[in-house]
Amino acid sequence: MIEIGRTVVSMDLLEEFFLCDLEQCKGACCVEGDSGAPLTGEEASALEEHYPIFREFLPTEHREVIENEGFSLVDQDGDLVTPLVGNRQCAYTYITDEGILKCAVERAWAEGLISFRKPVSCHLFPVRITEYRHFDAVNYQKLEICRPGRDCGRRNKLPLWQFLREPLIRRYGEEWFVALEAAARYGH
Repeated sequence: MIEIGRTVVSMDLLEEFFLCDLEQCKGACCVEGDSGAPLTGEEASALEEHYPIFREFLPTEHREVIENEGFSLVDQDGDLVTPLVGNRQCAYTYITDEGILKCAVERAWAEGLISFRKPVSCHLFPVRITEYRHFDAVNYQKLEICRPGRDCGRRNKLPLWQFLREPLIRRYGEEWFVALEAAARYGH
């Protein structure tokens, strides 16, 4: 573990390789798990605010879940999360013609329709952040569904911390990321 500011970062971020391979995993991270994607209050508000714009990208069943259950829910652990379809798939997803699960929110962002990209917890996956009173634990979840991402990362020699550059900066800022980069490049 290394400490950067008020974070404790798992060495896996520096030592593991990763690059999402959606052709292989088909977006399994949007289906697997105990509950929906973790959200901040601001993210829940952004989902509600932008829903009329990205709604058109969602299947009817997903729209019904969101409109009946809400834009966000509190799960069994008391965490604010995205709603699920069939108690499995994130309600904010759709399936492409190639059979890949994708995020409707991110699609609207990519098309320049909204300014909110997607929840940072989704953007950071397979890294999860656990907030404690005095620090955040930044940990890599080495899940079987992400084996294709690990294989692709090794083939491309892309360290996990570099793969997650943008969402890590989004969460902790440029200065924090520079410190992480220095730790990775100069022997932790």
